[in-house]
Amino acid sequence: MAKRPRSGQADAAGNAAAPRLLSGGNPQIAKGEGAAPVADYIAAMPGWKRATGERLDAVIVESVPGLRKAVKWNSPFYGSDEGWFLSFHCFNAYVKVAFFRGADLDPPPPGASKQADVRYLDIREGDDFDEAQFADWVRQAASLPGWVMGQ
Repeated sequence: MAKRPRSGQADAAGNAAAPRLLSGGNPQIAKGEGAAPVADYIAAMPGWKRATGERLDAVIVESVPGLRKAVKWNSPFYGSDEGWFLSFHCFNAYVKVAFFRGADLDPPPPGASKQADVRYLDIREGDDFDEAQFADWVRQAASLPGWVMGQ
């Protein structure tokens, strides 16, 4: 019996395996720096969430010059040389956007966190997504010192 390739690996014929969806429907994507792993993550987002991920990514890219992208812990991260300021993650019923210094944004995103600095924006299917407000939060978040791995 032929061994199935792991998520993101090629099979014997050279065809890439579709990324596996973890519990909650989040794509399992290998860690990596740059736009390509983030594009892979977004392409693997299930159903309506893919269009949401595409729009989030587009607004972030339009709002922040010199943007850094990566996939870590099966989630896309966005940052600058000052650190990471935003990430998002798929759940069964919504996409959760995490602003790592969200409590410092004006106004802060609506979702509270157990961590004092972090605020969330949950986007559900059919929600009216205020792109102007989101872009403002992204610009504000990018101007703050970000989260650095290992802190």
